[in-house]
Amino acid sequence: MRVLGIESSCDETAAAVVEDGRRILSSVVASQIEVHRPYGGVVPELASRMHVEAIGPVVTQALSEAGLSKEGIDAVAVTQGPGLVGCLLVGFCFAKAFAFARVLPWVGVDHLAGHLHSVLLTDARPPFPLVALLASGGHTGLYYLPEVGSHELMGQTRDDAAGEAYDKVAKMLGLGYPGGAVIDRLAAQGDPASIFFTRPYLDKEGFEFSFSGLKTAVQRHLQKYPQDAHTRTADLAAGFQAAVVEVLTHKLIAAAQFKQVRQVVLVGGVAANAGLRTFLTVAAAAKGINVWAPPLSLCGDNAAMIAAAGFHLIQAGHTTPLDADVYSRNPRSGSIPTL
Repeated sequence: MRVLGIESSCDETAAAVVEDGRRILSSVVASQIEVHRPYGGVVPELASRMHVEAIGPVVTQALSEAGLSKEGIDAVAVTQGPGLVGCLLVGFCFAKAFAFARVLPWVGVDHLAGHLHSVLLTDARPPFPLVALLASGGHTGLYYLPEVGSHELMGQTRDDAAGEAYDKVAKMLGLGYPGGAVIDRLAAQGDPASIFFTRPYLDKEGFEFSFSGLKTAVQRHLQKYPQDAHTRTADLAAGFQAAVVEVLTHKLIAAAQFKQVRQVVLVGGVAANAGLRTFLTVAAAAKGINVWAPPLSLCGDNAAMIAAAGFHLIQAGHTTPLDADVYSRNPRSGSIPTL
């Protein structure tokens, strides 16, 4: 089954064709970073307009790169939420119209479920059961997956997600947008022990996160030592990243030990962080735990992961009615509606 996937939850317009939930025939992503960079973050209205302009050409390119016409598509999967409503509606309505015109089955996919499926789009797939750390944009959570199609939310952030904290700290330091990649590169040049920040929620039981206080700690440091923003930027980035990475790693390994599994998965935009990948791999190996992560091209928002998740949903008999709508937040306090 060849599934056309469409993703437009935030500031990337993406389309992909995936065969049987595993083989990527094409994956096209149109980024809006340059549009939003002057504002230091995503402007929802601008993002929605850019999606309207890009959706048609991006889908056309995805079909072309897959060597297919519209007639070669068997089903459609599209991000239904969470995300920015205006952005979601562009992709959702396009997918609905495409499927209706071609009389194809179609399904709305949860964006977070898509990220969890991204690690299954490689030749080396992790065995189940496993525990996944999903850190992407405004989401940071731990999930237990006993098998494909089943999940359990173990814990999530109470306030700022890790990705949000990166963007906000980068803005404080004048490093521009997006903040994750630039802080990761800068941290490699600094001394993580030079400026210490408290590890939030590391001393608490359970699997929840909180990064708002860490962001505030960086802000207070800069208020007290404003010159550090210019003279010790690398050390600040290293100290901040060390705190985030240690918390994420500790919670993920603790969750794996609690569930008695030896496989952990790192997915989402923050999964591209080199510092996190290195620290987690070393720490997990010391506990006899294997770490799996998708290639960098599948860490950020993309449509291949949506197509893969959609394939499994359709195979399980799920489709979406034409009167369905998008949603900006997950129901049930962040749980994923279905995998």
